[in-house]
This record gives sequence, C-alpha cells and structure tokens, in this order.
Amino acid sequence: MQAATNVSPEEIARFGKLAARWWDPDGESRPLHDLNPVRAAYVAERVNLRGARVADVGCGGGLLSEALAKAGARVTGIDLGDKVIEIARLHMHESRLEMPNLDIDYRVQSSADLAAAEPESFDAVCCMELIEHVPDPAALVADLARMVKPGGVVVMSTLNRTPAAFGAAILGAEYIMRMLPRGTHHYAQFLKPSELGRLMRHAGLEIDDVSGLGYNPLNRKAWVSRLTAVNYLISAHKPA
Repeated sequence: MQAATNVSPEEIARFGKLAARWWDPDGESRPLHDLNPVRAAYVAERVNLRGARVADVGCGGGLLSEALAKAGARVTGIDLGDKVIEIARLHMHESRLEMPNLDIDYRVQSSADLAAAEPESFDAVCCMELIEHVPDPAALVADLARMVKPGGVVVMSTLNRTPAAFGAAILGAEYIMRMLPRGTHHYAQFLKPSELGRLMRHAGLEIDDVSGLGYNPLNRKAWVSRLTAVNYLISAHKPA
C-alpha cells in the first residue's frame, strides 16, 4: 500500500523530536513561524476561506492549520507523526481561550488514505514543505489532486534544487546559524519548479502561479518574491 511506503520513518522521528517546541517562535521551528503568515496570505488570495473545506497535508504542529481556521476555513490537518498531531491538538485547545469556536480536525493519517476516503472533497489542499521529505513525490502530488474538488485549488511550497537553496537551507540554516537540526534537508530531494509543475500537470492539475518565497533570518522578515532560487510557492487548480 502506498500509505505504508510513501513515508520515511527517519523523517517522522526527526520531526517528532521537534514536537514539544513546535509553537516556540524562537525554537527550531522559528523559520516556520516567520514564513507562516506569508504562506497563509498566499492561500487566502487564491481561495475564499470563509466556510471553505481545506486539507493541510503534512500539517506538523498546526501552524498553517490554525491560521487558515482562524480565517474561516473548515480545516482537516493530517500528518503521520503522532507526536506533532498531539501538539497540534493541545495548541488548538489553548487557542480556544481566545477563539472558542476554533475546531480543526487533526488526524494521524496519510495523504493516500485521506484521498481514498474522501476523494474530491476539499475546496483547497495545502502541502507546505513536505514533498522534499517523502520517498515518492509523484504519489504525493497524485493524492493531493485526488482529494481536491473540481475547480478547487492545490497550493504547495518547497525548496528549489539550486546552489542558492543549498547555501541558504542547508549550509546557512543547519550549519552556520543552527536554526535547524543538521540533516533536516537533503539537497537531492529538492525539486525545481519545472519538475514539481510537471508532476502536478501529470496528476491532472493546471498551474496558476509560481512565486518565490523570500526570507531574511536576521530580521525574520518573509515575503512573496519573483525569485524562486531558494524557496517557492506553486498554485494549481483541478479543472471543473
């Protein structure tokens, strides 16, 4: 079964170790905190989130899931790491002190299982910074395409396979600034926009936008950019 094969136990364990400090804006997940508002805004520009059903695939501790839910979406967040899902659920309960109606359906579930159980059920599907961590990127993209409704939107983000990305995400973030544990990223698994676009088109999606995602770790500013050399966002839709 794909659900059992398109996952790396080493990656699950690696991110499980980060679970306890996932919501610490100054911890190992600091870049995710800095990038999250920009990613959420990118999704909101392409999807009317009020009342929309959205899947956050590879949701981790729930940063994007909560942002989308607070914007009015009905979010299903899935991840194969039970520790990060536990943290996501705990933080949701804490957030209810300020937003009592916050309700996110967090599940320890694979993309293959969700696609099989609920095909064409989501107005939007988000998959941020996951595809570079799975053994079979094409299978993951096929799952995302299967679970989105006709006319729905798929938004992904990942790292480009360029020297600039190697320098920023691996040398800079992991070895020099030590913002991330060493071994978090593997350069050979990065995908160029043309490669990810080809996978999406093969899965029946039509590309709408490719934008760079800029980030300055010194002042912690992030922004959408024309430059895709390091990190990028890609949006596509399933034809109605």
